[in-house]
Amino acid sequence: MAGVERNLVTHECFAMPRSHYLFTSESVSEGHPDKVADQISDAIVDLFLARDPEARVACETLTTTNRVVLAGEVRGRGMIDQNGNWEPGAQEEIQRTVRDTVRRIGYEQAGFHWQNLTFENYLHPQSSDIAQGVDASGNKDEGAGDQGIMFGYATDETPDFMPATLYYSHRILARMAADRHSGAAPFLEPDAKSQVTLAYENEVPVAATAIVVSTQHAPDYCLPWAKDGETGGDAAKYAQLRDYVMGVLADVLPAGFITADTVIHLNPTGKFEIGGPDGDAGVTGRKIIVDTYGGAAPHGGGAFSGKDPTKVDRSAAYICRYLAKNIVAAGLAKRCTIQLSYAIGVAAPLSIHVDLHGTGTVAESAVEAVLADPARLGFALTPRGIRVQLGLNRPIYQRSAAYGHFGRTPDADGGFSWEQSDLVTVLKSALAAA
Repeated sequence: MAGVERNLVTHECFAMPRSHYLFTSESVSEGHPDKVADQISDAIVDLFLARDPEARVACETLTTTNRVVLAGEVRGRGMIDQNGNWEPGAQEEIQRTVRDTVRRIGYEQAGFHWQNLTFENYLHPQSSDIAQGVDASGNKDEGAGDQGIMFGYATDETPDFMPATLYYSHRILARMAADRHSGAAPFLEPDAKSQVTLAYENEVPVAATAIVVSTQHAPDYCLPWAKDGETGGDAAKYAQLRDYVMGVLADVLPAGFITADTVIHLNPTGKFEIGGPDGDAGVTGRKIIVDTYGGAAPHGGGAFSGKDPTKVDRSAAYICRYLAKNIVAAGLAKRCTIQLSYAIGVAAPLSIHVDLHGTGTVAESAVEAVLADPARLGFALTPRGIRVQLGLNRPIYQRSAAYGHFGRTPDADGGFSWEQSDLVTVLKSALAAA
Protein backbone atom coordinates (compact mmCIF):
# COMPACT_ATOMS: atom_id res chain seq x y z
CA MET A 1 0.00 0.00 0.00
CA ALA A 2 1.40 3.35 -1.06
CA GLY A 3 2.26 5.63 1.84
CA VAL A 4 1.94 2.86 4.44
CA GLU A 5 4.63 0.84 6.18
CA ARG A 6 3.62 -2.51 7.71
CA ASN A 7 5.31 -3.92 10.78
CA LEU A 8 5.63 -7.64 9.88
CA VAL A 9 5.80 -8.73 13.50
CA THR A 10 2.78 -6.91 14.94
CA HIS A 11 0.94 -6.29 11.66
CA GLU A 12 0.41 -2.71 12.85
CA CYS A 13 0.15 -0.08 10.10
CA PHE A 14 1.83 3.31 10.37
CA ALA A 15 0.94 6.14 7.98
CA MET A 16 4.09 7.58 6.41
CA PRO A 17 4.36 11.38 6.10
CA ARG A 18 3.31 12.66 2.68
CA SER A 19 5.96 14.68 0.87
CA HIS A 20 3.48 17.08 -0.75
CA TYR A 21 -0.09 18.03 0.15
CA LEU A 22 -2.50 20.94 0.53
CA PHE A 23 -4.29 21.86 3.76
CA THR A 24 -6.89 24.53 4.50
CA SER A 25 -8.22 26.31 7.59
CA GLU A 26 -10.69 29.14 8.03
CA SER A 27 -11.33 31.88 10.56
CA VAL A 28 -14.17 34.30 11.25
CA SER A 29 -14.03 37.82 12.64
CA GLU A 30 -15.32 39.18 15.93
CA GLY A 31 -18.34 40.50 14.00
CA HIS A 32 -19.42 37.11 12.65
CA PRO A 33 -22.83 36.32 14.20
CA ASP A 34 -21.62 33.16 15.94
CA LYS A 35 -18.63 35.04 17.33
CA VAL A 36 -20.87 37.84 18.56
CA ALA A 37 -22.75 35.16 20.48
CA ASP A 38 -19.51 33.65 21.83
CA GLN A 39 -18.24 37.03 23.02
CA ILE A 40 -21.51 37.83 24.76
CA SER A 41 -21.56 34.44 26.49
CA ASP A 42 -17.99 34.88 27.71
CA ALA A 43 -18.70 38.44 28.82
CA ILE A 44 -21.37 36.94 31.09
CA VAL A 45 -18.86 34.36 32.39
CA ASP A 46 -16.43 37.20 33.19
CA LEU A 47 -19.16 39.23 34.88
CA PHE A 48 -20.03 36.36 37.23
CA LEU A 49 -16.39 35.41 37.96
CA ALA A 50 -15.53 39.03 38.73
CA ARG A 51 -18.15 38.92 41.47
CA ASP A 52 -17.54 35.35 42.62
CA PRO A 53 -14.48 33.30 41.54
CA GLU A 54 -16.43 30.12 42.37
CA ALA A 55 -19.42 31.09 40.20
CA ARG A 56 -21.05 28.53 37.92
CA VAL A 57 -22.08 29.67 34.46
CA ALA A 58 -23.45 27.91 31.40
CA CYS A 59 -24.65 30.75 29.17
CA GLU A 60 -25.93 30.30 25.63
CA THR A 61 -26.56 33.29 23.37
CA LEU A 62 -28.73 33.67 20.28
CA THR A 63 -28.23 36.70 18.04
CA THR A 64 -30.48 37.69 15.15
CA THR A 65 -31.86 40.87 13.60
CA ASN A 66 -31.80 43.47 16.40
CA ARG A 67 -32.27 40.82 19.06
CA VAL A 68 -30.09 39.06 21.64
CA VAL A 69 -31.42 36.19 23.77
CA LEU A 70 -29.61 34.60 26.72
CA ALA A 71 -30.48 31.19 28.19
CA GLY A 72 -28.72 28.83 30.57
CA GLU A 73 -27.87 28.05 34.16
CA VAL A 74 -25.97 30.22 36.64
CA ARG A 75 -24.91 30.48 40.25
CA GLY A 76 -22.84 33.17 41.87
CA ARG A 77 -22.61 35.41 44.93
CA GLY A 78 -23.53 39.00 44.23
CA MET A 79 -25.60 38.03 41.18
CA ILE A 80 -28.22 35.51 42.28
CA ASP A 81 -29.16 34.47 45.83
CA GLN A 82 -29.48 30.97 47.30
CA ASN A 83 -33.19 30.95 46.52
CA GLY A 84 -32.60 31.67 42.86
CA ASN A 85 -33.62 35.33 43.01
CA TRP A 86 -31.64 37.99 41.19
CA GLU A 87 -29.71 40.38 43.40
CA PRO A 88 -30.71 44.06 43.03
CA GLY A 89 -29.24 45.50 39.84
CA ALA A 90 -27.89 42.15 38.55
CA GLN A 91 -30.24 41.87 35.58
CA GLU A 92 -29.52 45.44 34.58
CA GLU A 93 -25.80 44.75 34.74
CA ILE A 94 -26.22 41.68 32.53
CA GLN A 95 -28.08 43.73 29.95
CA ARG A 96 -25.46 46.49 30.09
CA THR A 97 -22.72 43.89 29.59
CA VAL A 98 -24.48 42.53 26.49
CA ARG A 99 -24.95 45.96 24.93
CA ASP A 100 -21.37 47.01 25.74
CA THR A 101 -20.06 43.88 24.02
CA VAL A 102 -22.04 44.59 20.85
CA ARG A 103 -20.89 48.23 20.91
CA ARG A 104 -17.24 47.25 21.33
CA ILE A 105 -17.47 44.95 18.30
CA GLY A 106 -18.78 47.89 16.33
CA TYR A 107 -22.41 47.18 15.47
CA GLU A 108 -24.36 50.37 14.87
CA GLN A 109 -26.36 49.22 11.85
CA ALA A 110 -30.06 49.42 11.12
CA GLY A 111 -30.40 45.62 11.41
CA PHE A 112 -28.20 45.23 14.49
CA HIS A 113 -27.43 48.10 16.83
CA TRP A 114 -26.16 47.86 20.39
CA GLN A 115 -28.52 50.58 21.56
CA ASN A 116 -31.68 49.53 19.73
CA LEU A 117 -31.64 45.74 19.94
CA THR A 118 -34.25 43.85 21.94
CA PHE A 119 -32.71 41.93 24.85
CA GLU A 120 -34.20 38.85 26.53
CA ASN A 121 -32.68 37.10 29.55
CA TYR A 122 -33.68 33.53 30.34
CA LEU A 123 -30.76 32.64 32.62
CA HIS A 124 -31.87 30.71 35.71
CA PRO A 125 -30.29 28.90 38.72
CA GLN A 126 -28.04 25.90 38.16
CA SER A 127 -29.61 22.47 38.64
CA SER A 128 -29.06 21.09 42.15
CA ASP A 129 -28.54 17.64 40.60
CA ILE A 130 -25.56 18.93 38.62
CA ALA A 131 -24.24 20.95 41.56
CA GLN A 132 -24.11 17.92 43.89
CA GLY A 133 -21.81 16.10 41.45
CA VAL A 134 -19.54 19.02 40.67
CA ASP A 135 -19.10 20.68 44.08
CA ALA A 136 -16.46 19.47 46.51
CA SER A 137 -17.85 18.29 49.85
CA GLY A 138 -16.38 16.40 52.80
CA ASN A 139 -13.77 14.00 51.43
CA LYS A 140 -15.13 14.33 47.88
CA ASP A 141 -13.00 16.36 45.47
CA GLU A 142 -14.58 18.66 42.94
CA GLY A 143 -15.93 16.59 40.08
CA ALA A 144 -15.96 17.29 36.35
CA GLY A 145 -18.90 19.38 35.19
CA ASP A 146 -19.76 16.88 32.47
CA GLN A 147 -18.52 13.75 30.75
CA GLY A 148 -16.57 14.07 27.52
CA ILE A 149 -13.32 13.92 25.63
CA MET A 150 -10.95 16.85 25.16
CA PHE A 151 -7.96 17.33 22.88
CA GLY A 152 -4.92 19.56 22.78
CA TYR A 153 -2.43 20.00 19.94
CA ALA A 154 0.81 21.76 19.13
CA THR A 155 3.12 21.85 16.12
CA ASP A 156 6.42 23.60 15.52
CA GLU A 157 5.40 24.95 12.10
CA THR A 158 4.72 28.47 13.48
CA PRO A 159 6.25 30.54 16.32
CA ASP A 160 3.03 30.13 18.32
CA PHE A 161 3.06 26.33 17.90
CA MET A 162 -0.12 26.44 15.83
CA PRO A 163 -1.07 25.08 12.38
CA ALA A 164 0.07 27.65 9.82
CA THR A 165 -3.21 27.64 7.90
CA LEU A 166 -5.15 28.76 10.98
CA TYR A 167 -2.36 31.01 12.21
CA TYR A 168 -2.54 33.15 9.06
CA SER A 169 -6.33 32.97 8.77
CA HIS A 170 -6.68 34.48 12.25
CA ARG A 171 -4.09 37.16 11.62
CA ILE A 172 -5.69 38.36 8.42
CA LEU A 173 -8.95 39.08 10.20
CA ALA A 174 -7.38 40.44 13.39
CA ARG A 175 -5.41 42.95 11.29
CA MET A 176 -8.55 43.99 9.38
CA ALA A 177 -10.48 44.45 12.62
CA ALA A 178 -7.69 46.56 14.09
CA ASP A 179 -7.70 48.77 10.99
CA ARG A 180 -11.49 49.08 11.15
CA HIS A 181 -11.41 50.13 14.81
CA SER A 182 -8.56 52.61 14.26
CA GLY A 183 -10.24 54.21 11.25
CA ALA A 184 -7.48 53.14 8.86
CA ALA A 185 -10.05 51.12 6.85
CA PRO A 186 -13.37 52.96 7.34
CA PHE A 187 -15.03 51.03 4.50
CA LEU A 188 -14.92 47.78 6.50
CA GLU A 189 -17.86 46.55 8.58
CA PRO A 190 -17.61 44.01 11.45
CA ASP A 191 -18.56 40.72 9.76
CA ALA A 192 -15.78 38.88 7.90
CA LYS A 193 -14.34 35.43 7.12
CA SER A 194 -10.99 34.21 5.84
CA GLN A 195 -9.69 30.91 4.50
CA VAL A 196 -6.09 29.95 3.72
CA THR A 197 -4.86 26.94 1.73
CA LEU A 198 -1.16 26.18 2.00
CA ALA A 199 1.07 23.79 0.11
CA TYR A 200 3.27 21.63 2.34
CA GLU A 201 6.56 20.03 1.37
CA ASN A 202 7.83 17.38 3.80
CA GLU A 203 5.30 18.70 6.36
CA VAL A 204 6.60 22.29 6.09
CA PRO A 205 4.33 25.05 4.68
CA VAL A 206 5.97 26.61 1.63
CA ALA A 207 3.33 28.52 -0.37
CA ALA A 208 -0.24 29.77 -0.41
CA THR A 209 -2.26 28.19 -3.21
CA ALA A 210 -5.61 29.81 -2.39
CA ILE A 211 -6.90 32.57 -0.09
CA VAL A 212 -10.50 33.62 0.46
CA VAL A 213 -11.53 36.85 2.20
CA SER A 214 -15.19 37.77 2.56
CA THR A 215 -15.76 41.04 4.36
CA GLN A 216 -18.82 43.11 5.04
CA HIS A 217 -18.30 46.56 3.56
CA ALA A 218 -19.76 50.05 3.31
CA PRO A 219 -22.27 50.71 0.50
CA ASP A 220 -20.98 50.31 -3.07
CA TYR A 221 -17.52 48.87 -2.23
CA CYS A 222 -18.18 46.14 -4.79
CA LEU A 223 -18.07 45.75 -8.55
CA PRO A 224 -20.92 47.41 -10.45
CA TRP A 225 -24.04 45.28 -10.66
CA ALA A 226 -27.55 45.45 -12.04
CA LYS A 227 -30.49 43.26 -11.06
CA ASP A 228 -34.25 43.62 -11.38
CA GLY A 229 -33.94 47.22 -12.46
CA GLU A 230 -31.65 48.19 -9.57
CA THR A 231 -27.98 49.08 -9.88
CA GLY A 232 -25.10 49.57 -7.48
CA GLY A 233 -21.42 49.14 -6.89
CA ASP A 234 -18.47 51.34 -7.72
CA ALA A 235 -15.40 50.01 -9.53
CA ALA A 236 -13.11 52.59 -7.93
CA LYS A 237 -14.33 51.80 -4.41
CA TYR A 238 -14.00 48.06 -5.06
CA ALA A 239 -10.42 48.61 -6.25
CA GLN A 240 -9.71 50.46 -2.99
CA LEU A 241 -11.09 47.53 -0.98
CA ARG A 242 -9.17 44.98 -3.04
CA ASP A 243 -5.89 46.92 -2.80
CA TYR A 244 -6.34 47.16 0.94
CA VAL A 245 -6.99 43.41 1.35
CA MET A 246 -4.03 42.53 -0.89
CA GLY A 247 -1.83 44.72 1.30
CA VAL A 248 -3.02 42.90 4.42
CA LEU A 249 -2.29 39.52 2.84
CA ALA A 250 1.20 40.67 1.84
CA ASP A 251 1.88 41.89 5.38
CA VAL A 252 0.54 38.80 7.17
CA LEU A 253 1.86 35.92 5.06
CA PRO A 254 5.59 35.22 4.78
CA ALA A 255 7.46 36.72 1.86
CA GLY A 256 7.20 34.49 -1.19
CA PHE A 257 4.08 32.61 -0.05
CA ILE A 258 1.82 34.58 -2.38
CA THR A 259 2.81 34.03 -5.99
CA ALA A 260 1.31 34.56 -9.45
CA ASP A 261 -0.27 31.11 -9.07
CA THR A 262 -2.08 31.92 -5.81
CA VAL A 263 -5.85 32.01 -6.32
CA ILE A 264 -7.36 34.89 -4.34
CA HIS A 265 -11.11 35.35 -3.90
CA LEU A 266 -12.38 38.62 -2.42
CA ASN A 267 -16.11 38.65 -1.65
CA PRO A 268 -16.80 35.97 -4.27
CA THR A 269 -20.59 36.44 -3.95
CA GLY A 270 -20.25 40.09 -4.99
CA LYS A 271 -21.94 42.55 -2.63
CA PHE A 272 -21.63 41.98 1.14
CA GLU A 273 -23.42 44.88 2.80
CA ILE A 274 -25.95 42.99 4.94
CA GLY A 275 -24.02 40.96 7.50
CA GLY A 276 -23.65 40.04 11.13
CA PRO A 277 -26.72 38.86 13.04
CA ASP A 278 -28.94 40.76 10.59
CA GLY A 279 -27.70 38.54 7.76
CA ASP A 280 -27.49 35.23 9.66
CA ALA A 281 -28.51 34.17 13.14
CA GLY A 282 -25.63 33.45 15.51
CA VAL A 283 -25.43 30.90 18.33
CA THR A 284 -22.78 30.22 20.97
CA GLY A 285 -20.43 27.34 20.24
CA ARG A 286 -20.79 26.92 16.48
CA LYS A 287 -17.18 27.79 15.59
CA ILE A 288 -15.32 25.14 17.57
CA ILE A 289 -12.83 24.35 14.80
CA VAL A 290 -12.02 28.04 14.31
CA ASP A 291 -11.60 28.26 18.11
CA THR A 292 -9.07 25.43 18.24
CA TYR A 293 -6.77 24.06 15.51
CA GLY A 294 -8.48 24.71 12.19
CA GLY A 295 -9.12 21.03 11.51
CA ALA A 296 -5.49 20.00 11.95
CA ALA A 297 -6.27 18.07 15.15
CA PRO A 298 -9.26 16.17 16.61
CA HIS A 299 -11.96 17.96 18.56
CA GLY A 300 -14.00 16.43 21.37
CA GLY A 301 -17.14 18.28 20.29
CA GLY A 302 -17.67 20.55 23.29
CA ALA A 303 -17.61 24.32 22.86
CA PHE A 304 -15.71 26.66 25.20
CA SER A 305 -17.54 29.99 25.35
CA GLY A 306 -20.19 30.59 27.98
CA LYS A 307 -18.76 28.01 30.37
CA ASP A 308 -17.04 28.56 33.72
CA PRO A 309 -13.82 26.57 34.31
CA THR A 310 -15.47 23.71 36.20
CA LYS A 311 -16.72 22.64 32.77
CA VAL A 312 -13.99 20.33 31.47
CA ASP A 313 -15.08 21.03 27.89
CA ARG A 314 -13.17 24.24 28.44
CA SER A 315 -10.63 23.74 31.21
CA ALA A 316 -9.45 20.27 30.15
CA ALA A 317 -9.09 21.41 26.53
CA TYR A 318 -6.95 24.29 27.83
CA ILE A 319 -4.73 21.98 29.88
CA CYS A 320 -4.36 19.62 26.90
CA ARG A 321 -3.12 22.54 24.79
CA TYR A 322 -0.81 23.65 27.62
CA LEU A 323 0.73 20.20 27.91
CA ALA A 324 1.05 19.66 24.16
CA LYS A 325 2.65 23.07 23.64
CA ASN A 326 5.16 22.52 26.42
CA ILE A 327 6.08 19.09 25.02
CA VAL A 328 6.82 20.60 21.61
CA ALA A 329 8.53 23.67 23.10
CA ALA A 330 10.76 21.32 25.11
CA GLY A 331 11.94 19.68 21.88
CA LEU A 332 10.41 16.33 22.87
CA ALA A 333 8.42 16.21 19.62
CA LYS A 334 7.67 18.30 16.55
CA ARG A 335 3.94 17.60 16.82
CA CYS A 336 1.85 16.45 19.76
CA THR A 337 -1.81 15.57 20.31
CA ILE A 338 -3.16 14.85 23.80
CA GLN A 339 -6.58 13.45 24.72
CA LEU A 340 -8.20 13.41 28.17
CA SER A 341 -11.60 11.97 29.12
CA TYR A 342 -13.84 12.60 32.12
CA ALA A 343 -17.10 11.50 33.76
CA ILE A 344 -19.49 13.99 35.33
CA GLY A 345 -18.95 14.27 39.07
CA VAL A 346 -15.65 12.33 38.96
CA ALA A 347 -12.40 14.20 39.60
CA ALA A 348 -9.67 12.10 37.98
CA PRO A 349 -9.49 11.68 34.21
CA LEU A 350 -10.60 8.30 32.92
CA SER A 351 -7.88 8.15 30.28
CA ILE A 352 -4.77 9.95 29.06
CA HIS A 353 -3.58 9.47 25.48
CA VAL A 354 -0.51 11.00 23.83
CA ASP A 355 0.31 10.92 20.10
CA LEU A 356 3.65 12.38 18.98
CA HIS A 357 2.93 11.61 15.32
CA GLY A 358 6.21 9.78 14.80
CA THR A 359 8.21 12.92 15.68
CA GLY A 360 8.98 12.22 19.34
CA THR A 361 12.37 11.88 20.98
CA VAL A 362 10.75 9.96 23.87
CA ALA A 363 8.22 7.15 24.07
CA GLU A 364 4.57 8.19 24.13
CA SER A 365 3.93 5.76 26.98
CA ALA A 366 6.61 7.53 29.02
CA VAL A 367 4.90 10.88 28.47
CA GLU A 368 1.54 9.38 29.48
CA ALA A 369 3.09 8.04 32.68
CA VAL A 370 4.40 11.48 33.63
CA LEU A 371 1.06 13.18 32.90
CA ALA A 372 -0.74 10.62 35.06
CA ASP A 373 1.57 11.21 38.05
CA PRO A 374 0.90 14.47 39.96
CA ALA A 375 4.18 14.08 41.86
CA ARG A 376 6.20 14.14 38.63
CA LEU A 377 4.03 16.59 36.70
CA GLY A 378 3.58 18.99 39.60
CA PHE A 379 -0.23 19.01 39.59
CA ALA A 380 -3.16 16.65 39.07
CA LEU A 381 -5.31 16.61 35.94
CA THR A 382 -8.46 17.02 38.03
CA PRO A 383 -10.82 19.96 37.53
CA ARG A 384 -9.45 21.62 40.65
CA GLY A 385 -5.83 20.83 39.75
CA ILE A 386 -6.29 22.31 36.28
CA ARG A 387 -8.00 25.44 37.57
CA VAL A 388 -5.28 26.08 40.15
CA GLN A 389 -2.38 25.37 37.76
CA LEU A 390 -3.73 27.73 35.09
CA GLY A 391 -5.43 30.23 37.43
CA LEU A 392 -8.74 29.89 35.62
CA ASN A 393 -11.12 31.34 38.25
CA ARG A 394 -10.68 34.85 36.90
CA PRO A 395 -12.60 37.07 34.44
CA ILE A 396 -10.29 36.32 31.50
CA TYR A 397 -12.53 34.72 28.91
CA GLN A 398 -14.18 37.29 26.66
CA ARG A 399 -10.83 38.10 25.01
CA SER A 400 -10.48 34.45 23.99
CA ALA A 401 -13.81 34.36 22.15
CA ALA A 402 -12.51 35.78 18.85
CA TYR A 403 -9.42 34.90 16.78
CA GLY A 404 -8.79 31.62 18.56
CA HIS A 405 -8.38 30.37 22.10
CA PHE A 406 -4.90 29.07 21.29
CA GLY A 407 -1.75 30.54 19.81
CA ARG A 408 -2.24 33.73 21.82
CA THR A 409 0.19 35.70 23.99
CA PRO A 410 -0.24 35.20 27.76
CA ASP A 411 -1.46 38.33 29.55
CA ALA A 412 -0.14 39.76 32.81
CA ASP A 413 -3.54 39.33 34.48
CA GLY A 414 -3.63 35.60 33.77
CA GLY A 415 -5.37 35.64 30.41
CA PHE A 416 -4.25 32.86 28.06
CA SER A 417 -2.30 31.22 30.91
CA TRP A 418 -2.57 27.94 28.99
CA GLU A 419 -0.18 29.42 26.39
CA GLN A 420 2.72 29.67 28.84
CA SER A 421 5.79 27.49 28.26
CA ASP A 422 6.69 27.25 31.94
CA LEU A 423 6.46 23.44 32.11
CA VAL A 424 9.37 22.79 29.73
CA THR A 425 11.98 22.18 32.44
CA VAL A 426 9.65 19.96 34.46
CA LEU A 427 8.87 17.77 31.46
CA LYS A 428 12.47 17.49 30.35
CA SER A 429 13.57 16.49 33.83
CA ALA A 430 10.75 14.01 34.38
CA LEU A 431 11.25 12.34 31.01
CA ALA A 432 15.02 12.27 31.30
CA ALA A 433 14.56 10.04 34.33
CA ALA A 434 12.00 7.84 32.59
